[in-house]
Amino acid sequence: MAGKKIAVVGATGLVGRELLKILEQSNFPIKEIQLFASPRSQNKIIIFKGREYTVKVINEDDLKDTDIVFCCAKPKVAKEVALLNKDSQFIMIDNSRAFRLKKDVPLVVPEVNREEIIKQKGIIANPNCSTIQLTVSLAPLKKFGIKRVVVSTYQAVSGAGQRALEEFQEQIHNHKIMKKLQPQVFPYHIFANLIPQIGEVEENKYTKEEMKMVHETRKILQIPELPITATCVRVPVFYGHSESVNVTLNEDINEEDIIAAFQKAAGIKLFKESFPVPTNSELEDQVLIGRIRKDYSKKNSINFWSVANNIRKGAALNAVQIAENIEI
Repeated sequence: MAGKKIAVVGATGLVGRELLKILEQSNFPIKEIQLFASPRSQNKIIIFKGREYTVKVINEDDLKDTDIVFCCAKPKVAKEVALLNKDSQFIMIDNSRAFRLKKDVPLVVPEVNREEIIKQKGIIANPNCSTIQLTVSLAPLKKFGIKRVVVSTYQAVSGAGQRALEEFQEQIHNHKIMKKLQPQVFPYHIFANLIPQIGEVEENKYTKEEMKMVHETRKILQIPELPITATCVRVPVFYGHSESVNVTLNEDINEEDIIAAFQKAAGIKLFKESFPVPTNSELEDQVLIGRIRKDYSKKNSINFWSVANNIRKGAALNAVQIAENIEI
């Protein structure tokens, strides 16, 4: 594969930094790289593969002759970058929610639907972190016929960004010195707490995060009418999202069938005799699955537990895996 000219927009954020780390560790062929961020990060120096790179603020001419742009910024920035992509001169892999549900934009998890990549018209959307984790675990079960999905997520603080991590660390410190905990990023303090609301509440009383999981999962699995309900909870964990998943299938299958399906699937690490916890995911590229058991309260239903690194597989790694499957 010939070397690619790439750019990273949002290079100083949590996902941008993790993406650069993964690119350093991978064999992805890079001919040139440019790093961009907001004005407050302008002129910062980032070391990549032993070289110093100065972070710039993007302008209209910077992306000429670029092959792939990794966008690790907010939706507003992603839309601005897309406007610079006249005649699809480069491929943008976007980590924001800006284009995920657009009909002509592929929403891709390579282990699940890599064939969608060839349909891109200049943009490929990276799904929500919890959706990536869920669809990797559901894909091996499609052959049994998925009738309904109930998922509860337990999402790490890092999913809300750098400021959220800093607030969590500050609250841990303030608790030690018996100082009042002051929430700013979250509606309540996250230290020693659970917050069952991620994102704004919509008219149907579900949050934006919960509805993202519903709509994105249907699109990725190509089951438009899939009955799926989600409850998303923020938990006091630094990294690693967890999900409790209940699936009703068309077939009456046993635990051994489910275990065999997971063992053969790409992107899954199975815990047969135990279960994964968030700290297991720190250096993992896979979705970790355990506690597989039949749901005896409902016919043809199973339960399982999954954990994944939300910044790595849930964002940066998935973007790099998409790039590795692009033919230019």
